[in-house]
Amino acid sequence: MSTYSTDIDKKWQKKWEDTELYKFNMDRLDKKLYCLEMFSYPSGAKLHVGHWYNYGPTDSWARMKRMQGYEIFQPMGFDAFGLPAENYAIKTGIHPQDSTLNNIETMERQLKEMGAMFDWDHEVKTCMPDYYKWTQWVFLTLYKAGLAYRKEAPVNWCPSCNTVLANEQVQDGSCERCGTEVTRKNLTQWFLRITNYADELLEKLDTIDWPEKTKAMQRNWIGRSTGAELTFSIADSNLTFNVFTTRPDTLFGVTYVVLAPENELVDKITTAEYKKAVEEYQDAARKQSEIERLSTTKEKTGVFTGAYAINPINGEKVPVWTADYILNTYGTGCVMAVPGHDERDFEFAEKFNLPIIRVVKGAEGNDDLPFVEYGVSVNSGEFSGLATEDAKKGIVEKLADHNKGALKVNYRLRDWLVSRQRYWGAPIPMIHCDKCGVVPVPEEDLPVLLPYNVEFAPDGKSPLAKSEEFMNTTCPHCGGPAKRDPDTLDTFVCSSFYFLRYPDNKNSDKIFDKDLVNKMLPVDKYVGGAEHACMHLLYARFVTKALRDLGYLDFDEPFLSLVHQGTILGPDGNKMSKSRGNVVSPDDYISKFGSDVFRLYLMFGFAYIEGGAWSDEGIKAIDRFLDRIERLTARVGEIKTSGTVGKNEKDLKYAINYAVKGVTEDADKFQFNTAIARMMELLNAMYKYDSDTEDKNAEIFKEGLTTLLKCLAPFAPHFTEEMWEKLGMNYSVFNESWPAFDPSALIKDVVELGIQINGKIRSKVEVPSDMPEEQIKETVLADEKITVMFEGKSVKKIIVVKGRLVNIVIG
Repeated sequence: MSTYSTDIDKKWQKKWEDTELYKFNMDRLDKKLYCLEMFSYPSGAKLHVGHWYNYGPTDSWARMKRMQGYEIFQPMGFDAFGLPAENYAIKTGIHPQDSTLNNIETMERQLKEMGAMFDWDHEVKTCMPDYYKWTQWVFLTLYKAGLAYRKEAPVNWCPSCNTVLANEQVQDGSCERCGTEVTRKNLTQWFLRITNYADELLEKLDTIDWPEKTKAMQRNWIGRSTGAELTFSIADSNLTFNVFTTRPDTLFGVTYVVLAPENELVDKITTAEYKKAVEEYQDAARKQSEIERLSTTKEKTGVFTGAYAINPINGEKVPVWTADYILNTYGTGCVMAVPGHDERDFEFAEKFNLPIIRVVKGAEGNDDLPFVEYGVSVNSGEFSGLATEDAKKGIVEKLADHNKGALKVNYRLRDWLVSRQRYWGAPIPMIHCDKCGVVPVPEEDLPVLLPYNVEFAPDGKSPLAKSEEFMNTTCPHCGGPAKRDPDTLDTFVCSSFYFLRYPDNKNSDKIFDKDLVNKMLPVDKYVGGAEHACMHLLYARFVTKALRDLGYLDFDEPFLSLVHQGTILGPDGNKMSKSRGNVVSPDDYISKFGSDVFRLYLMFGFAYIEGGAWSDEGIKAIDRFLDRIERLTARVGEIKTSGTVGKNEKDLKYAINYAVKGVTEDADKFQFNTAIARMMELLNAMYKYDSDTEDKNAEIFKEGLTTLLKCLAPFAPHFTEEMWEKLGMNYSVFNESWPAFDPSALIKDVVELGIQINGKIRSKVEVPSDMPEEQIKETVLADEKITVMFEGKSVKKIIVVKGRLVNIVIG
């Protein structure tokens, strides 16, 4: 077992802090590399394995980049507002501010004990007034630009958390936080116009180095569809409604139309005969979540309104139904039903015995249905013989001449709902005046402070509304009595700009210095969980683009390169949770082995982007790996001879350069497990050289060890500093340049070729690496150990694959 311990960790952490080794140097902005890990939420009192798995390996990558000459900016902070602290307070009686700040203090200590290069001078805590002042400023800035607005809308409501959830925060119909089934509720809420940036959010995905899966998730969430908006009229009235469709060429196949139960047109067109049934159906629909209504397994339901609509292409009447599989928040809330070419419409039509026809040959739909000409079809009328796209265009152009159609782009993306009916968040900086209406808080009055003494037990209302001291204020326009907005902002607003605040975190006059931030950003490498693909990562992109358009930034994207770490599961293969009893605490392993052994094991035991179930079977092997390096370090001083450079030395040179090449390339791709394997191979090569060679070359041996230590330094920083000091080298190993490999040293004097006979490897042969191809053939055919395998058959063909094998075909 190595002598490495937590005492060595503390020794080097203190020295790094005393010498400000990792302090960012603003004079080297031309060499900056902004490496950022997603900051943590201090919901628990201690760091867990997930924190370590995000921060430790990423710090190792940043350390390698530092040794490669980059000036590393690696800040750390805390996403400190949010519902977990509030729920914890409700359960225990401990105020969210107190529990959060206590947890932050503990986590700060643990993060420092990790030995990462975090520059604590740039720390941010989103629950502190000097930060959420700028959260409020971002909201006001977007409001003044027309990008924030207030309206009544049906929203996702979690009855357990007693708050509104954005669509992105609903998973499989349940609250992402507590798992309670989400319901729908009409409330007046604040929204941010993220839809204004839908096209750019989609198009710019092609310009950034992100995982393809994450980009695909955002593309799907934005959901851009190109089609047409068509106008139907209600028979015997002057009422009209619009539908969006990507297949206007199926308009001839419309046999009914469907309106969402909550669509205001339903009440206007429903006849007296069907009024009671429609109202009962509307009440039932209100009790369901959007997820329930869109479920593919849910049986189709609906009610006829008694009204008829006029198909704009042929003037035919079709019945108007209301059905809960149509949502008023998607598209126009009105759908033209083409059961011959849409599975969902087909199921509905079958159930209610509505006509089902097909009018476009080869169009998507139920292939078992016969093709039926109905009135004037695309395939038999004036659009016959046209390609699909031409038919679509022709139909829309014809309708456009009568103001009944136009080309349209539609999106799945909805505006970002940011109001929250909870306490522990940044107060929305708006004032409600009976005389002046809704008025923004003047910027000079920011921050609107979150009061400490508030009753936040859940009752379905905003806790701040109960605080007279907070709510009562003066209108900044007329000076009369007014009320503050009682809601707080979604915590994702806090994290939508924190990476912009880090470089200039102490600026009290403005959110950041524009010139500085434009030099420091975008973030070069961002590392964090894939679960944020359609929330934080999408919101941060939106806010960056909005601030750019308002003149605060000069760049388009916040994060140039993104890496997602995998998830470390419990030993039972399930996600770690206290209820399952499968949580792994890093503390026990660190106190026993030291932080470097734990960090190395996380990187060696798992493929970084995949993760896996926890097992500590290999952690002792990592400890032995460091022990072998420590013994080798002591061995260097014992080698006094200056031996000649022979075959053994060339083999060691090859191992040194091969390791450098492999470690550099693999670590750059966050393939840490294979990078560490390359170092283990070099260590084995050095031990082999030491045991096989009597007249050792001390210079080459020391070169091997110092190269190994430089490669190891980012992965085991405390241990390597200790070994570097024992060698009598200058402080610090991190001031050394990253080793470069010599390509010429990777050319071996002798290479081993596999001998393949009729597709199977049967033998091996060693030949000089520069032997000509014809001579290789002659050498192989002259080897009796090989020719005896021909079994009396003649050689038909022999092919040499340089440096790898000789392929012989016999027959």
